[in-house]
Amino acid sequence: MIEKTTKIGELLEIAPEKAEILLEVGMHCLGCPASQAETLEEACAVHGIDVEELLAKLNA
Repeated sequence: MIEKTTKIGELLEIAPEKAEILLEVGMHCLGCPASQAETLEEACAVHGIDVEELLAKLNA
């Protein structure tokens, strides 16, 4: 289960197919070194994305 505290780097390691969902919602900096250590909650805050909606998509 993917959670708010899951780091972007961890998510992409365990489920690389989820990158498409992140790109669709506007997270285009997945290769950025800083994003690798950022949690989903932190990334959502920076990009103005509702973390709960994103988690629903990622865990569907």
